[in-house]
Amino acid sequence: MQRRSLIILGLGAGALAATGLPPRLAAAMPWARRPAAIDTTLKPGIALAGYDPVAYFREGKPREGRADLALNHAGVEWRFASEANRQAFTARPDAFAPAYGGYCAWAVAQGYTAKGDPLAWRIENGRLYLNYDLAVKAEWEKDMAGNISRADGHWPGIAGSR
Repeated sequence: MQRRSLIILGLGAGALAATGLPPRLAAAMPWARRPAAIDTTLKPGIALAGYDPVAYFREGKPREGRADLALNHAGVEWRFASEANRQAFTARPDAFAPAYGGYCAWAVAQGYTAKGDPLAWRIENGRLYLNYDLAVKAEWEKDMAGNISRADGHWPGIAGSR
């Protein structure tokens, strides 16, 4: 194989590793980076790209959080639009944090991770779910109960592979 082909192959594998890999493929490529517990793809080190997780529940819409109302939870920064929202999250982070660490719920249902878009969201049975984009969200919603069930089954293995 020529040097140029090897470089392109290496870059492609690196791109796959950065978005998360199916567990079988990840096991075959131990050098590949595993997904973090919380998706910070859009803003490194910051959950939900800086959106307030409590606002989805209290306001029924995404709302950008403020850097001066941030806290560290699960090794990443979470931002809030108000002090009341920050206090609510502090008291019950699991009630407000997105399912599957904020990764795309449809991707997790398929057995891998992909970035979650804070604007492609839905609350179902008291849980916040994100998807890759609005088109993927529409696909996920066609069989939401089945996708959630599959994702719940896959997530422990995906999360445990980190």
